[in-house]
Amino acid sequence: MEELTLITAVVSSGSVFAPFFFILFHIFRQFLFVPVAVVCISGGILFGSLLGSIYSVIGLTLSSIVFYMAINKLPKTLKRLMKLKSKLFGNRTLNVRQITVLRLLPFVHFHLLSLCLMEKSSGIKHYVNQSFLSNLPLAFGYTVFGSYISAFSPTMVAVILATVMILLYVLREKNTIIKWQEFFQTNE
Repeated sequence: MEELTLITAVVSSGSVFAPFFFILFHIFRQFLFVPVAVVCISGGILFGSLLGSIYSVIGLTLSSIVFYMAINKLPKTLKRLMKLKSKLFGNRTLNVRQITVLRLLPFVHFHLLSLCLMEKSSGIKHYVNQSFLSNLPLAFGYTVFGSYISAFSPTMVAVILATVMILLYVLREKNTIIKWQEFFQTNE
């Protein structure tokens, strides 16, 4: 958290480079184990709702691009993320809407969801577009409303989590599996 204090001090001093440092901090956040929500909330406090959201979207998208370029060069990390994905989601694939909703939950690993986006994308351009779209609600939500989340009662937190779970179920990809024998029935 010392890093966050340093960034806050630089930004509070009114430096012209404050937005640059904030976006850069988003990129290095993953190596410092600072949660995405904390950084986005800080952006809202330091820059206001509009600019904080814009800077957070830029930072999160750049962070996603760094992940895309680096993950294949880190086989142990990739293996751990694949194991975690398998444990949490099984062999199901998540669609972009589900990933967007899951990104709003602070306890779901940001780059695990980036890995899910990678699996659905056809290349870096498609991945960046999907990352950008799935980062918008995250950045906006935590920047604008993030400071109020800590003041919620346990009942309100339970209602929010139940709502998110219902949204995940409603927005799931619906697949129909037809067995080979059923599809090619023979009339004997």
